[in-house]
Amino acid sequence: MIEKIRIMFSIPELRKKILLTIGLLAVYRLGWNIFLPMVNNDMANALAGTGTFADVLNQVAVFSGTQLDQMTIFGLGIMPYISASIIFQLLATVYEPLEKLQKEGESGRKKINEYTRYATILICIIQSMAYLSMLDAQASAQMQSGGSQTMFLASCVGENGKLLFPWYCLAILIMTTGTAFLMWLGEQIDEYGIGNGISLLIMAGILARAPSAIGRLIVNASSDGGVHMGGQYGIESILFLCVLFFAVVLAVVFVTKGQRRIPTQSAKHVRGRQVFGGNRQYLPLRVNQAGVMPIIFASSLLLFPQFIFAYLANSVSNDSAAWWISFVRGGNNLFGGSRSFMYVLMDVALIYFFCYFWTAVTFNPKDMAENLKNHGTFIQGYRPGASTANYLEKVMLRITYVGASFLAIIAIVPTLITNSMPGVDYNLASFFGGTSLLIAVSVVLDLVDKIDAHLIMRNYKSLLE
Repeated sequence: MIEKIRIMFSIPELRKKILLTIGLLAVYRLGWNIFLPMVNNDMANALAGTGTFADVLNQVAVFSGTQLDQMTIFGLGIMPYISASIIFQLLATVYEPLEKLQKEGESGRKKINEYTRYATILICIIQSMAYLSMLDAQASAQMQSGGSQTMFLASCVGENGKLLFPWYCLAILIMTTGTAFLMWLGEQIDEYGIGNGISLLIMAGILARAPSAIGRLIVNASSDGGVHMGGQYGIESILFLCVLFFAVVLAVVFVTKGQRRIPTQSAKHVRGRQVFGGNRQYLPLRVNQAGVMPIIFASSLLLFPQFIFAYLANSVSNDSAAWWISFVRGGNNLFGGSRSFMYVLMDVALIYFFCYFWTAVTFNPKDMAENLKNHGTFIQGYRPGASTANYLEKVMLRITYVGASFLAIIAIVPTLITNSMPGVDYNLASFFGGTSLLIAVSVVLDLVDKIDAHLIMRNYKSLLE
């Protein structure tokens, strides 16, 4: 492996791409630690880890790579751009003008990207307004409950305790500009660096939480052999987590790269004295066709009732009706965290639903059957056209069930770990499954494929050989 790394950096073009990518990611990490103006850094760090609202923001940050629990210039991360991209991808399936733009090739793709950027700015403004309002209310509530300080300096707070309008607008402008800059940063990585820029930014934001989570794990560890570190469980638990981590990563790589290969046969063509075609090939269908999107959709959808019931539980008074108090507390216990049985059950059900939904959006058996027919290729035992489309749809339904089952198991692994080992921080448990692990593994595999393309083009062996 050391020799292969040496070969990577001995190729001038590949070395420049790798170093540029590392440099741009370093710029991203630098902005990650720059707070908004007029913000008390110490109080912001203290408020980030307290309260139900902070728990919700922490869950969002785990699967999105954002930093909504900190008031930094890159706090919104790149997720507004991802949300806008998903919206336009879904609209292209039901809105005919966008569907035509998709089929126009490069010019249509550039036009859709332009619309996506405009939508990203709009989403950033809406999200930053809602985020600042909620965080201001959280800080005010903590101050009223006995705190003598707030995360905002006195120069940006009015006499009524509310944020001044000019600072409010400035903060929205800075956070929106930060996300726009991250969009540009991702495009520079795509054009001049190596790998998918947006995916690398998300992975960098997710992996940035690993050192602190691992540090808390080590502090909470203790040995039965007498080496005590003031923790809650022994060193054998850490060894078990290490083995579990490698096992889960191996399973994720296996299913991510898994394919259902359907044998195909191309028709023979006689031109003069030469015979073309007649080759036997295969049509690869991914087992996990939906990728990581079902878990993101399911987690995002379950955040709304979680936040609503948490807000109601904090605002309900003791003199309220008994049925209302019971309803709010019941909802807060149900959605107040990812450890309840009903929460996990709804999460699994939503993952199955979105797996089939996203597969239906991204996989069109009729178009694939038509492409096979146009290229003179057919599946043995099935006539070209409708018969082939029906067969492909049936196969995809079966393998999507396997992919959905895999995603459901991966999604509940962090919950199983936190339930069985209470001392394990949820940030660390998220690296054993869920969106964080799937994104990290997928991005690394894509990065390895991009590097392998450069190596094989120059007659070197790939990294995984």
